[in-house]
Amino acid sequence: MNTPTTALRTLQNACLALLFVAAALLHPAAHAAAPSPVPTIVLVHGAFAESLSWEAVIERLLAKGYPVVAVANPLRGLRSDSAYVANLVDTIPGPVVMVGHSYGGAVISNAAEGKANVKGLVFVAAFAPESGEALGELGARFPGSTLGSALVPVALPGGGKDLYVQQAKYREQVAADVPERVAALLAATQRPVAEAAFADKAGAPAWKALPSRFIYGTADKAIAPPLLAFMARRAGSKHTVAVPGASHAVLASHPDEVAALIEEAAAD
Repeated sequence: MNTPTTALRTLQNACLALLFVAAALLHPAAHAAAPSPVPTIVLVHGAFAESLSWEAVIERLLAKGYPVVAVANPLRGLRSDSAYVANLVDTIPGPVVMVGHSYGGAVISNAAEGKANVKGLVFVAAFAPESGEALGELGARFPGSTLGSALVPVALPGGGKDLYVQQAKYREQVAADVPERVAALLAATQRPVAEAAFADKAGAPAWKALPSRFIYGTADKAIAPPLLAFMARRAGSKHTVAVPGASHAVLASHPDEVAALIEEAAAD
């Protein structure tokens, strides 16, 4: 049978135990810092391509443990494509790094605007337009692109045109440094872009508020390398990589360099 003294001692011990627990919970050293979630890498392909154009980059990112979403870019218009990708980003929990190739660069630049979970942008041989710029006008600002001569228009039933790259000219114009077999697959699986997409005016660019990185090839025939260098400087790129002799398909010909730049952005 417990005496009053024993009961008092038990109560005192219980109180002391509670104090120790409270002190441990409040003490900063008692909490191991919660690891930052690994960013999801959102890859946005450009015109005359599809999601699997990122295959070699995806393999490298998955091997490093990054979640990856390769978006099926609609290629119907800059404003509508950007809105679609922005809505998709809203469904992804945790931090995101957005990566755009070619026309996809303009899409991520608009889609990331105002997104609190987007921590960085990577432009891969990509457009990075200023507000109010149309890609057609921007592309003509610097000479050097010869892609226009390889394009084939296809009339759309409701009006307007789609544009393809002639398969016979695809490797020379887009993927000159990619193995012939891979270039043939890229040419066969390309998706057309609406001609009107190059006349759409870009919205407010996210690269003004977010850190950006650029990588492109010095032998790009789709977007003139001087234009790519200009856009990187204008965006205040944290790291710009110009790959000697690389084509517009630098994501397929130099996936190690592209994946490394994406990892660098993810580590910011």
